[in-house]
Amino acid sequence: MLLPQEILERTSDNCVAKSLKSFGSLFVLGVLAGVYIAFASEGSNMAAFNLLAESSTFGLGKCLAGAVFPTGLMLVVLAGGELFTGNTMMLLPFAEGRIKLAALVRNWLIVYVGNFVGSFFIAVLIVNSGQLNSGANLLGGITIKIAVTKCNFTFIEAFTLGILCNCLVCLAVWMATGAENAAGKILAIFFPIWLFITSGFEHSVANMYYISAGLLAKSNPNWLNAVVISPDLLASLTWTNFIFANLLPVTLGNIVGGGIIVAITYKVAYKK
Repeated sequence: MLLPQEILERTSDNCVAKSLKSFGSLFVLGVLAGVYIAFASEGSNMAAFNLLAESSTFGLGKCLAGAVFPTGLMLVVLAGGELFTGNTMMLLPFAEGRIKLAALVRNWLIVYVGNFVGSFFIAVLIVNSGQLNSGANLLGGITIKIAVTKCNFTFIEAFTLGILCNCLVCLAVWMATGAENAAGKILAIFFPIWLFITSGFEHSVANMYYISAGLLAKSNPNWLNAVVISPDLLASLTWTNFIFANLLPVTLGNIVGGGIIVAITYKVAYKK
């Protein structure tokens, strides 16, 4: 295991390398990361949907979902992928003067779009696979309900939940960077990601699956009738609200949580 100041140096070097990748490489790896996080999202829903449907077991359901979800980041780190939330730590070499603003923004835009393409692709496949019929259509209903909930945060709530989420996600990446073998990286990833899902924090790339799947699923009356959602709340589940009520504030929060609170704070702690 590397020392924290050594993790800082390796993270900075890794982020500089990310800034030099070609468009094609960044986009394909971004799509793959979106696919991996979407797999983790749909799998965590499948594991816990019946527990999430009841208030008395909701916390247990989140805990179970959290135990499944870390697989997504493990795939990104070990199999290879470019994930926007982890790449927020590129603010570290930017603050050090090692990369230019244009290179930072270029990476973020390409990877973000790639993450969305991958996540949306899996959402389309899941909705058309029949998986959401599970539990007498309850999985489909919970998929819609999760999306509705995410589209009804206030801007400040979504922004704050995004900060909290990416503190833990980037700490998972940070510790995995310091681990020198695959088993260590898996353990370093598992517990912070389990904690963020159990806590109910907001991850922009995961929401690309969760809300897209809910938007696609709400046209199915069987899934819609499996849960109780008021007409006003259901009406709030739109592509516009997805982007402006959730994705925008959560993305900004993710940048603050991972890029500033983790990466820049460690720079201040360990560098003059």
